[in-house]
Amino acid sequence: MPGRLRKTFLLMPGAGTLPRFLALYGALFLAFGVSSPFLAAFLSEKGMSSEAIGLALAAGTAIRIVSGPAGGRAADVLRAPRAVLVALAGCAAVVACLYIPANGAFPLVLVSVIHAAALAPLVPLADALTLAAIRTDHVRYGWVRGGGSAAFILGTVVAGSVVAIQGLTSIIWLNAGLMGIAACCATAVPDRISNPDPRAAPAGGLRALFGMATYRRIILAAALIQGSHALHDGFAVINWTQAGIGSATAGALWSLSVAAEVAVFLLLGRVLIDRLTPAGACALSAVAGILRWGLLAQSASVWAIAVAEPLHGLTFALQHLVSVRLIAASVPAHLAATAQAVYGTVAIGSAYATLMLASGWLYAQFGAHGFWVMAGLCAAALPFAARL
Repeated sequence: MPGRLRKTFLLMPGAGTLPRFLALYGALFLAFGVSSPFLAAFLSEKGMSSEAIGLALAAGTAIRIVSGPAGGRAADVLRAPRAVLVALAGCAAVVACLYIPANGAFPLVLVSVIHAAALAPLVPLADALTLAAIRTDHVRYGWVRGGGSAAFILGTVVAGSVVAIQGLTSIIWLNAGLMGIAACCATAVPDRISNPDPRAAPAGGLRALFGMATYRRIILAAALIQGSHALHDGFAVINWTQAGIGSATAGALWSLSVAAEVAVFLLLGRVLIDRLTPAGACALSAVAGILRWGLLAQSASVWAIAVAEPLHGLTFALQHLVSVRLIAASVPAHLAATAQAVYGTVAIGSAYATLMLASGWLYAQFGAHGFWVMAGLCAAALPFAARL
C-alpha cells in the first residue's frame, strides 16, 4: 500500500480497531467451528455410550444458562469485561486439553460441563465490547459478527479435512490452540464500556434488567423468533432425506441459509434496520419466519426449500442485529455485559433448548406440518416487535 493511502487508512475512524475485533471473532468462531460438529463423535471414540454423550451435551447446555449471565454479571461488577473475557478464553483453552487424558463417563462429562461453563460468556462479552466501540471507533458490529460466521464455516471445513488425516483428537488441539489465540486477541481490543463512578457499586442486576419494558420485549421477541429454528435445525435434513433429496443437495440447500446470514451481517442488516427502524426490522424477521416455516411445512421440493432457506438471513441474522442494537441503546453501561449474556444464553438458549426437546415430539406426531407451530411462534412475536 502506498504511503499516502496507508496514512489515510490509518486515520480513518476505527481503522485500527476493526481488525482487532475481526481477529477476536475469527479466533472464537474458528474454535467453535472446528469442535462443534465433531465433539460427539470424539466422545464416542473415547468409549462413551450414546446415553452418556447425551448427558454430557445436555449438562453443558444447562450450565450455559447459568454461567453465561454469571460471567456477564462478574464483568459488570468488576468493571472489567475485557479482563473477564481474556480469563475465560484462556480457561477454555486449558480445560479443552483435559479431554485428552480424561477417560470414563464421569471425567468426560465433568470436563464437558466445565468447558461449556467457560465458553458460554465469551460471545456475549465480545458483543458488549464491540457494541461499546461503535460510537467512538465506528466499528460495524455486522461486519464483525459476519466475519465470525464466515470463520465458523471455515473452521468446520478445515476440521473435516484435518480429522480425515489426523483423527478426531486433532479437533481438541485445534480448539484449545484457537481459544488461546482468542485470549491473546482479546487483550488487544479496546474496552469502551463507560464505567460509573468507581465509588458507587453497579446498581441492580437481573431484577433491574427485567424491570425495563424495552428489554423484556426484546427478550420475548428474540426467544420466539430465534427459538423457532429448533425444529429446522433438528429435523429439516431428516425430512428432506425422507423426501428423496440427496445428502449433497441437502448440504447445498443448508449452505444457502449460512450464505444469507453472512450477507445480512456484512451488507444488508444495517441498511434494513436504519430504513425500517428496529421495530420494523424485527417485524420483518417475524414475517420472514412465518413464510419460511410455512413453506417448509407444505413442501419438501428443492425449489420450495431453495426459497425458504435464504430467509435465514432475516429470521436469524437481522433479528440478532436488532436485538443487540436495542440492548446497547437501552441498557445502562454498568449492565451491558449482563444484558448481552442473559439475551444470548438465557432468552435464546433456554427457549431453543426447550423447543428442541419439543421438536422431537412435534416431528414424530406431525412430520413437516410441525413447522406450522414454529410459524405460530413467529406470529406471536409480532406484537412485541411492534412495541420495540
